[in-house]
Amino acid sequence: MTPEAATAAVKARAKGLGFHLAGVASAGPLDEDWERYRAFIAAGLHGSMGWLAANADARRDVDGPAVLDGARSVVVCALAYHRGDEPSPVEGAAVARYARGRDYHNFVRRRLRRLAAWMRESLGAQARPMVDTAPVLERAWARRAGVGFVGKNGLVIAPGLGSWLLLGEVVTDLALAPDAPMEERCGACTRCLDACPTSAFVAPWVLDARRCVSYLTIEHEGEVDPTLREAMGDRLFGCDDCQAVCPYNRTAPPSLESTRDFAPDPRWEGVSVSDLLEMDEARYKALTEGTPLARPGRAGLARNAANVLGNVGRRVHLPVLSRAAEGDPDAAVRATASWASRRVRSREPR
Repeated sequence: MTPEAATAAVKARAKGLGFHLAGVASAGPLDEDWERYRAFIAAGLHGSMGWLAANADARRDVDGPAVLDGARSVVVCALAYHRGDEPSPVEGAAVARYARGRDYHNFVRRRLRRLAAWMRESLGAQARPMVDTAPVLERAWARRAGVGFVGKNGLVIAPGLGSWLLLGEVVTDLALAPDAPMEERCGACTRCLDACPTSAFVAPWVLDARRCVSYLTIEHEGEVDPTLREAMGDRLFGCDDCQAVCPYNRTAPPSLESTRDFAPDPRWEGVSVSDLLEMDEARYKALTEGTPLARPGRAGLARNAANVLGNVGRRVHLPVLSRAAEGDPDAAVRATASWASRRVRSREPR
């Protein structure tokens, strides 16, 4: 089979598995992207996400023991998850769109594994599927594979689908026919940078994760910097602001994906932001198992809930805030709830 025929077969199989886009890049050093990544790590902009600094050299190329010895091609697959103006699953708080259903790692991984298994069986290839499971610069590979370009907010934008995309890769020893890389198309637009509520962008394509709402609500442990709390507004988990204003997302259709994977989780029906402050570990685990909202842990989500109430809560929320400030087992939750109580009282004096 020719490289062109094998590539066509791989792409057809990927789309048959439900991916909306599939592109191919030739393996080889990502020198320019890797240098930018090294500068990002050297400046400490990754915050406490130590795994981003680990194996930094391995992220330069997929050919090697960290990913796949003898790698020759990278198949990049993308799944669109935009479902239109669907409400947040938590009453009174905003949740990033990708996190409103099941944990995408699980169902994207299943599809990639099926694609890799088919490549082994049908094409006699070595093939390693990956979704956030190996030291790779996946957005750089997506650009090289022609799936999309990297916008000024650092996200992959696929014309016609926008940036509401989940990415995964299959690295293989097959010499597939590569697609043309997609160059940047943002022009003079800076809407994504201007929309960031916490001014987390140091420059176009340079994010200071330590100020990013997604990092602060998902990855950061302990108290949030008090100077950033107000700017976080009602955001409980993640932030879509830099995507919501992107012109490429204005015309992005609702996801072609109609399975239950992206549908709102029925377990969250009727759950309010104040409920998250009263929740014990057992209830939290039952509610978040198999969803992205399990990532920050009970204490992290309760801290976020207290922060939300500090920004948008009313006097009716003071009792739950007081109980959290006095009795929550986590120090960051207690401190944030105490701050939130003072904020509510200042907005609504008796």
